[in-house]
Amino acid sequence: MATPIHVPRINNNDDEVKILAFDVAIGAKVMAEQIVGQVETDKAVLDVTAPVAGYVLGFVGQPEEVVKVGSVMLWLGETAEETIPETRPAVVGVTGSQTSQITAKAKIMLAQNGLQVEQIPAIDGRITVEAVERYLSRQGLAGTKNSAGFATASIPTETQPEVAGSPVDLTREEKGMAATVAWHRDFAVPGYIEIDYDLTLWAEYAKRFQEEKGLLMPPLLPLMASRLVDIAGEVPRLNATFIGNKRYEYDPVNLGFTIQAGESLYLAVVRNAHQLDQLGFVNSLGDVLRRAAGHNLRESEASGATIGFSSMERWKVTRHIPILPPHTALMVAHAAGQGGRGVLGASYDHRVLNGGQVVAALKKLAQPKKD
Repeated sequence: MATPIHVPRINNNDDEVKILAFDVAIGAKVMAEQIVGQVETDKAVLDVTAPVAGYVLGFVGQPEEVVKVGSVMLWLGETAEETIPETRPAVVGVTGSQTSQITAKAKIMLAQNGLQVEQIPAIDGRITVEAVERYLSRQGLAGTKNSAGFATASIPTETQPEVAGSPVDLTREEKGMAATVAWHRDFAVPGYIEIDYDLTLWAEYAKRFQEEKGLLMPPLLPLMASRLVDIAGEVPRLNATFIGNKRYEYDPVNLGFTIQAGESLYLAVVRNAHQLDQLGFVNSLGDVLRRAAGHNLRESEASGATIGFSSMERWKVTRHIPILPPHTALMVAHAAGQGGRGVLGASYDHRVLNGGQVVAALKKLAQPKKD
């Protein structure tokens, strides 16, 4: 029986991804968990792996095609002679010089909302009213009138600057970052709070941990992130978001940790962090950060953060206000200390948390875990 390998969902903002390449040929035998190809999102290039062992029967998508998340990418069979099932490719566009057709009504809708055709992902090679409405919905915006005929709020448009300049197309990673910060603006009700704390306690704790575990360096930041995971387990509303006028508390604690890799900024995710002890978390985070540094994050490591940790200590920044990642309510900001004192801050969704709750969490985080 043929087994499909589906196009993975990398993060909540992407309904399409681009197929970059296939690493296997038709008829080749592959093992379970073997890499069969790569897809590209706005944030990363990720490997796609085989869920089972089998023989490559054929490809549905092709390199450079932009395809729908969840569609079939390729088929594996128990034998190389097995018949490939009939499957229509879910192509929504092709990168390069090809252009998409646009309907007259879609043109009108673009003009009404101050959009350019290049901004809209095509549906089956066509820019339709549905494609425009889907784009508006993803951006948290409303068009002048939807397909059901209901009037909605108009979208403010930016005026052309008076100073001479040239527009520059964003990279896929830059578009992904724009989508992330737009979520912070359009959906969350962000607040920010910070406290100062005694650096000595954490420095001594990290040094002891290094010596006890035989590590090369004191893992101060991973240990602080592990402490945040513990606190989130104790206070479930920290590990939550806001959906449909209700607080949505997550079952797992998936810790998102920011890392700068060249010009790219990633939020690398340790899933089910609440199930790991301190050393297990330190090692898991280290593995994830190394893959992020090599632009080789796995699918599960590039999405699904339920709480976040960001540090700008390496740049000697003494204060920064991080952006809330999509569908999170708390993003901790760690900064460089001065005179034996450090600063811990947090951006938070005020629909889920109030200032007192955030301060209480930061005060707990300022104290290492008791042995």
